[in-house]
Order: sequence, then C-alpha cells, then structure tokens
Amino acid sequence: MVNALLYMASSGGAWRLLPKGFPPSSTVQKYFYRWRDKDLAHTINNELAVAAREREGPEVSSTAGVIDSQSVKTTESGGIRGFDTGKKVLGRKRHIITDTLGLLVGLVVHSADIQDRDGALAVLKSILERWPWLRHVFADGGYAEPKLRERRNRSGP
Repeated sequence: MVNALLYMASSGGAWRLLPKGFPPSSTVQKYFYRWRDKDLAHTINNELAVAAREREGPEVSSTAGVIDSQSVKTTESGGIRGFDTGKKVLGRKRHIITDTLGLLVGLVVHSADIQDRDGALAVLKSILERWPWLRHVFADGGYAEPKLRERRNRSGP
C-alpha cells in the first residue's frame, strides 16, 4: 500500500492508471483518504525527519529552513485551481519548506493564483506547532513584502 501511494505521489498519475501489481486503485484511494484524514502523513514525515537529523549528529532540531513555491498545471477536472499570471500556468501551487538537510518540514497546496507572500503565511502557520525551533526561513524576492514581515514579527518565524 505504501509503495502504491509513493508511486502515485511521484508520478502524479490518476488513480485509475495505477500499474498492475499494486492493490486495486479503489483500495489505494480509500487508504490514502483514511490516512490523510488521520493526519498520518505528517506524523510519519515528522518521525522520519527527526530520525534522519539524529543520524547526522547530536543536534536534532534545525533552526533554519528554505521556502519556495512551484506552480503546476492540473490535468484533471475538479479541485482547486487558479491562474498564475507570472508563470502563465492554470493549476495549483505548492509551497514547501525544507530544513537545512533538505528534509520536508511544511507543505501547503492551493490554487496557483495566490501570490507567494500570501501562500507563505499558510505554510508558516502550518509548521509553528510541529517545528517551533525553526527560527529562520530563507526565501527569494517573491516573499519580500512588508505584510509578511509584520506577520512574522507578531507570531514567530
């Protein structure tokens, strides 16, 4: 089941295109939604990130990270989508924060028409409780906005 979900995540394919040798797509989809609703992916990611950092040395927590976004075209109907005027893409945008080892710390997916500075607020808010020691987040110029700096100064990272 985990391999089927990893295949879906890496290929971005439709459920019905899951290759033979995996469980039926309806079963994989059922597990995905059940695990998503229980927030199991975050729990697994957090545990794996902490374990990887422990293997790197005595300092388990990173105090710095990097944020960036990527707009991607959507191929299926339904779900959220918008037009990213800067990249000329109709679809979704994902904001990702990684720590200094490149391990995933935060991820938020929304419509592509949301600007980076606004999407950053959502992903930063999503990591406050799980990664409180992350105090510095490096970003490119798309995030340089007084609104984002004011929010950061009031609520932490």
